[in-house]
Amino acid sequence: MTSYVAAIDQGTTSTRCIVFDAAGTIMAADQAEHRQIYPQPGWVEHDPTEIWHQVQAVTQGALDRAGLSRADLAAVGITNQRETTLLWDAGTGEPVGNAIVWQDTRTDRLIRQLATEHDDQWWRKRCGLPLATYFAGPKLRWLLDQDPELRRRAEAGEVRFGTVDTWLIWLLTGRHVTDVTNASRTMLMNLSTLDWDDQLLAALGVPRTVLPRIVPSSQVYGEAGAPLAGVPVAGALGDQQAALFGQTCFAPGEAKCTYGTGSFLLLNTGTTPVTSEHGLLTTVGYQIGEQPAVYALEGSIAVTGALVQWLRDNLGIIETAAQVSELAASVDDNGGCYVVPAFSGLFAPHWRPDARGVITGLTSYVTRAHLARAALEATAWQVADVVEAMNQESDLDLSLLKVDGGMTASELLLQIQADLVDAPVIRPTVTETTCLGAAYAAGLAVGFWPDLAALRENWRVDRRWDPAMPAARRAAERERWRAAVARSLDWA
Repeated sequence: MTSYVAAIDQGTTSTRCIVFDAAGTIMAADQAEHRQIYPQPGWVEHDPTEIWHQVQAVTQGALDRAGLSRADLAAVGITNQRETTLLWDAGTGEPVGNAIVWQDTRTDRLIRQLATEHDDQWWRKRCGLPLATYFAGPKLRWLLDQDPELRRRAEAGEVRFGTVDTWLIWLLTGRHVTDVTNASRTMLMNLSTLDWDDQLLAALGVPRTVLPRIVPSSQVYGEAGAPLAGVPVAGALGDQQAALFGQTCFAPGEAKCTYGTGSFLLLNTGTTPVTSEHGLLTTVGYQIGEQPAVYALEGSIAVTGALVQWLRDNLGIIETAAQVSELAASVDDNGGCYVVPAFSGLFAPHWRPDARGVITGLTSYVTRAHLARAALEATAWQVADVVEAMNQESDLDLSLLKVDGGMTASELLLQIQADLVDAPVIRPTVTETTCLGAAYAAGLAVGFWPDLAALRENWRVDRRWDPAMPAARRAAERERWRAAVARSLDWA
């Protein structure tokens, strides 16, 4: 009896597989980290073959841990690091090189060139996105520009392009498709038609022959091969849209923030795209079968959990990421110290690729504990900046914030977050909402769950944090934070 749904989460630093039951409860999980490849400053790559081997291993590992076989699965869904870009041979399936990761900034010169041809509003009007190194389309253009023979093969249909969802669906089913949420992160899809846009393709110099077909987020794409032979691959969502879906933010005005390597706040805006005037992204939230697509406003923050890793790996002030909260809690405040982690520029709402990381307010009083607290506050302040922009954009003050992701294990962070956004912060009982959203999409497509109402019934509150910071103190600290951000600009 097919009593479970699996989700593959191919993330920036690791790959996971989680098996869920009908109540959305985690039955088993397996996870493996993969290499981060840094060919030169600002460049970040992943090995697609390594990722595929990990997908196979963790999928089998999760089934083994649950004591299940593939016959017990009704479907499998996929969620993925978005914007990460790769090309592979259409005949052999072999990658033509490493994947260019979403954080990579090698397209900065190309972005400046494109800005002389069309301004940000031209791009936003068509695809909802600003010109930035972040997105997949410029990465694809860069790859094709480096090798005339590769471009020739792409134009001849001998090479396939994909983000990681496309790569995995290709390997599992043999189909060259991408879901609408991932397509909306390429700068190549028209937000209104939900199809590749000829003007965008021409502006970026991308041949249509290399692109996958755009499909809904919840739909049977085909049956998987090993290690899930015969299981329907039936859902795909970019990781942040998957978390929105897993948090059951199905109504306009509902929002979630996921705290991972970066942090991402998405607000459901309904079936009409909202063009941002305050530095947010307009993106597709999800599409179920042939129903109208649901859109979202997004605030993307590049470095949050990665800042904690930097404290551990580069500065050595903590031994494990989990220690940062305990160390930060040993002091009452940041000692006047602010950290702006603009390691690869600032994303929303600033969109300043010239920014670089700074630590301000240092005195001999500041200890590693103050730095740890400032790092947690940097995450919360960046999210607060996005919330402020979102409130201005939507004319709806955020009444509560659903949160998920690895950093939500820090209760101190979540209290700081509630204080800085001046709204309740709520953590669900199942915080692996990225995987859960992919599982929900796949399960809906095969009838494992009947409708969205059934998914809402699964959502449960674990804990709530209410704001406790006086308004005057919050305003004063906001001014110091803004001064620190200003000092991070104009470096690159």
